[in-house]
Amino acid sequence: MKPVYVIANNIISPLGDTTEKNFSLLRQGVSSVRLHEAGNRSPIPFYASLFPETFWQHHHTTFTKFEYLLAQSVNKVLEQASVNPAHPKTGLILSSTKGNISLLEENAITPQLKAEISFTQSAKKIAKHFGFINTPVVISHACISGLVALITAKRMLEAGLYENVVVAGADIITRFILSGFQSFQAVSDAPCKPFDANRNGINLGEAAAAIVLSVHKPLNDAPILLAGGAVSNDANHISGPSRTGQELFFAISNAMQEGAVSAADIGFVSLHGTATVYNDDMESKAITLAELQQVPVNSIKGYYGHTLGAAGLLETVISICSLQENIMIPTKGYSTPGTAQQMNVCTVLQPIEQEACLKTASGFGGCNAAIVLKKQ
Repeated sequence: MKPVYVIANNIISPLGDTTEKNFSLLRQGVSSVRLHEAGNRSPIPFYASLFPETFWQHHHTTFTKFEYLLAQSVNKVLEQASVNPAHPKTGLILSSTKGNISLLEENAITPQLKAEISFTQSAKKIAKHFGFINTPVVISHACISGLVALITAKRMLEAGLYENVVVAGADIITRFILSGFQSFQAVSDAPCKPFDANRNGINLGEAAAAIVLSVHKPLNDAPILLAGGAVSNDANHISGPSRTGQELFFAISNAMQEGAVSAADIGFVSLHGTATVYNDDMESKAITLAELQQVPVNSIKGYYGHTLGAAGLLETVISICSLQENIMIPTKGYSTPGTAQQMNVCTVLQPIEQEACLKTASGFGGCNAAIVLKKQ
């Protein structure tokens, strides 16, 4: 198979609008999760990572807020990669879980609204704005959307359909989204605690992230490869994950096989780590089945909250930075072991010796995804 390289990446979050700003603040232990007072989004106070209102002051009516966030992210990576969107071998994939769902909260339901709220409409607007000539692809697969988008891009590149693919993902937190998680009693009343014995739920977050994948090797000394990727499903419950971890393990195993790595080659694992009881327990079982229980693991949710359709991409970018700088970001909020199977949870900045890492995600409907990143 053709090697697939990461040639550009970016994060736009409440911590900053570049990858460099974000990773620098993560190294300092800075989190964007804050207590937000009751208001339009929620009748009760809640913890989340949200953009300040000043962030949206340059937002114009051409785009919705969701589309504006996506467009900003795509623009950043196009500048980095010098990729021509109008080239017939350049593709665009967008990932999100809820997209323009907030329009339902603010407007009467009309045929025009139904058209505008669709992911297809948003993708067409983004593609037209930047001059992409190929039809964009939309991935909306719960919380694994970002990783599935990367895996899809990888397969397109390997099949020769494209030479470069821009992958971008975003979500904004609306009343609809927050109330849904509140109805599950899945939202923590404090900053979240991934893998901790006292964890009691998630924090939500807003962000966008983008990655450009290419068959063309970049000029830097140690390029990062997207070496493997796989998807699986629990077939267990609409919202509850597998009780055994077998299905996530299946995705991990297949991704590692495709990436030609063993457990000994993995320097760290970036887990989904939502800080819900069942998700974290399931992940600990999958890690044990994969014989990775001694490998350092982390969750980034304590810094950004759960950014939904952006999460897989955002956390992949952080993993790329970790590989490039040989340092692993600790799990914010974790202090007391509390998962079904013991894991080596990273609690302090620590060096990485191996040249590969594993990134996983899981979501509603029992979906799972895993990718392997490694230095060439």
